[in-house]
Amino acid sequence: MLSFSQDKEILKYFKSKDSLVGVKTQDGKIVIPAQFKIFSYLKDGELVKGETIYFDGPKRDEKQEKNAWGYVYDRKGNFLYRPFFYDNGADYFSEGVRRFVKNGKVGFVDRNGTVIIKPEHDFVSSFNYGYAAFCDGCDWEKTEEEHKAIVGGTWGVMNFKEEIIKPVSKSENTVEVDGKYYPNPFRYNEKEKTILQFFEKQNKKLSELYYVNHYNKLSEHDKKLFFEIIERPKKNFPFYQVNIYDYRKADAGLSGNKFLVSEDGITVMALEYDDEKIPFDEWLKEQQKNAEKFQKEHPDNPNKLSK
Repeated sequence: MLSFSQDKEILKYFKSKDSLVGVKTQDGKIVIPAQFKIFSYLKDGELVKGETIYFDGPKRDEKQEKNAWGYVYDRKGNFLYRPFFYDNGADYFSEGVRRFVKNGKVGFVDRNGTVIIKPEHDFVSSFNYGYAAFCDGCDWEKTEEEHKAIVGGTWGVMNFKEEIIKPVSKSENTVEVDGKYYPNPFRYNEKEKTILQFFEKQNKKLSELYYVNHYNKLSEHDKKLFFEIIERPKKNFPFYQVNIYDYRKADAGLSGNKFLVSEDGITVMALEYDDEKIPFDEWLKEQQKNAEKFQKEHPDNPNKLSK
């Protein structure tokens, strides 16, 4: 999670004699007592980063809650939510929100721990291109080894306003979700359109750099990217976040394919690993260098860079 406030009180994780983890202030005042069994590598005295406090593990002697993993508190020590269990840990942030669990139901919170979508469904997918699929009356069924699949239930698709959206006929502007098509969900004011024009002017270059390592031959029509603003300035986050989507309108999902634009629309930075900010020009030069190296090492690559 990104942290930009300059006047936050310094908080540190600490470990008790029996290796339980809590949080205290720099002068030793306990904010959250040591009560968590942490699975991630955490040093005693490590700083708390971001706008919330995350414990990557259960409380001592707790009864396991279905589909929940870890605990999130605010910086004053107030409990906020339990993240949805995904990929052997807490759910990732996608398009500015992550899933959380309460009483067995799934909802969404933002980076500050504010509930964006109430926990009302048995399962909800992560957001991609402004939509998330949900189901009610469904459940997890073990298939093989540790993998599970969701079976049964009634399914639907929601947007960020928690509105249930009906499918429409396929067109150039629709978004595919589970084999059905939905209207483009993004709308922008004039300032936001100007921000996106910066990326559209470089779409050809950025598309070549992104697709150079794809081994399926793409047409010039398909070899393009989409740029969308998925997060706007808010408390503790003075930026617009712009995400890259591939020709299928799927999250590009790679490090460096997310950008931050300052609130005044002037400064552009690439966002690496969700917390490293790199000036756009510097990032672009490095991407060009890497793409040229890949093309040289893989001359059979069907998606060439322009000379």
